[in-house]
Amino acid sequence: MLQLPHISPLEHSAFVAAGLLTYVVVTRIRQQRRHPYAAMAWVLGIAAFPYLGLPLFLVFGTRKLIRPLTPAQPAPAGPWAHAAPIWATRLLASLGVAGARPQRSVRFAADGAEALAQLREVVAASRHTLDICTYVLGDDEVGAAVASALAERARAGVRVRLLVDSIGSLKSAHRHDDMLQAMGVRTRLFVPALGLPGRGRTNLRNHRKAVIADGALLWAGGRNIANEYFTHAGEGPPWLDLSFVAHGPLAAQAQALFDGDWRIARGARRAPRLGYAERFARQEAAQAAAAKAALQPPAADAPLHGDEPRALRLAHWVASGPDFHEDVLHALVVSAAFHAERRLLLATPYFVPDEGLLEALVLAAKRGLNITLVLPARSNHRLADWARGRAVRTLVDAGVNVRLLPAMVHAKAVVVDEALALCGSANLDSRSLFINYEAMAAFYGPDEIEWLGQWIVQTAEQGERATSGTPNWLRDLAEGIVTTIGFQL
Repeated sequence: MLQLPHISPLEHSAFVAAGLLTYVVVTRIRQQRRHPYAAMAWVLGIAAFPYLGLPLFLVFGTRKLIRPLTPAQPAPAGPWAHAAPIWATRLLASLGVAGARPQRSVRFAADGAEALAQLREVVAASRHTLDICTYVLGDDEVGAAVASALAERARAGVRVRLLVDSIGSLKSAHRHDDMLQAMGVRTRLFVPALGLPGRGRTNLRNHRKAVIADGALLWAGGRNIANEYFTHAGEGPPWLDLSFVAHGPLAAQAQALFDGDWRIARGARRAPRLGYAERFARQEAAQAAAAKAALQPPAADAPLHGDEPRALRLAHWVASGPDFHEDVLHALVVSAAFHAERRLLLATPYFVPDEGLLEALVLAAKRGLNITLVLPARSNHRLADWARGRAVRTLVDAGVNVRLLPAMVHAKAVVVDEALALCGSANLDSRSLFINYEAMAAFYGPDEIEWLGQWIVQTAEQGERATSGTPNWLRDLAEGIVTTIGFQL
């Protein structure tokens, strides 16, 4: 019979002390700023269960990789500098986000069939390079169809790179790998869950979603590449989701970000020497120099001629995650809650905000802002539904119009007055805003803002208004535990 070695109380106390010291040193050296609840949970876990808590912290404890500070970008300038709210563009520039640029075209899709057609259109349009980043590549009809389309482009001589998150890829069981690799598609898993012990990155998942053709055409939004996002979910209709196609510099910005993600997936221990904003700036400078040499204006700037600044399809790619020093998207949404003057429209499948975001929304509601929050009555993650309870009740009590839809809502969108709209991969929960690699497009054009605003308003009308009430003590305790453990660590 196997006997565990005897550990004296003194040895146990020494191990606990060493574990807590390790937590303090690692947290301070890596500057891993944490929510107080998360910090308290780690400390209590290490103190109460040191032989389990310390190894878990070493594997899952890191949430930021990039050091030192992400370089700030130049303040907004140029003919379209005043076509976007200055509070947003200055904030994002200070956090290292590449500047907004006018796009040739932007087309949204709420219908799954239309979205799939747009995706296949972007894939088919590639002539030189095709880069795909997705959390899920499904082992189903949609996954197989897209994988076949990628293989066809590789066979036609296009350099195709496919980046799939290692946890998200479990859904497909890698069924498409052999066919893709045989056709010349380069594939990588983002941070294998069991493949990098000791680097503290197992908990950092790449949730970004983008398909980029030739650095000029971008398909992005909230959809992964699987049946439930386009055609059907089991025997029911597809999930409610959003995606878009953009032609212009937004694609080049997404391309620059993808290059960094591809490098991390290769196993690089350090962040790229140049951030995505710097890589995009170099690409932009090279394109401008080539256009000048050919005596032609840069193609991406074509919409400037004859357009008023407010009519431009102005947008930029706003990323957040362990590769950024700051929590960019969290900072933007909180700032939006304080700067909004009339309305704030939000749609998300999972709503588990930290105290800062929740308080910002409550204060915005109390000063009379019209706030609508769209959620699924029951999402595909029951823990997320439990964890959101306290926050939803708090917002309802503050006067927020929280709508619960009978269908699964997977769209992620935010609309601020008529000034700013966000659409992309980030949920309004602490995992997305503080831990995951995420990316959203920030739109400043009136047409894009109006389209997303109308979609949220019309979708909200399909749901029932949430009510507040005092839960029993067991439910309240369970919600607190799920929130702290599932969404803060």
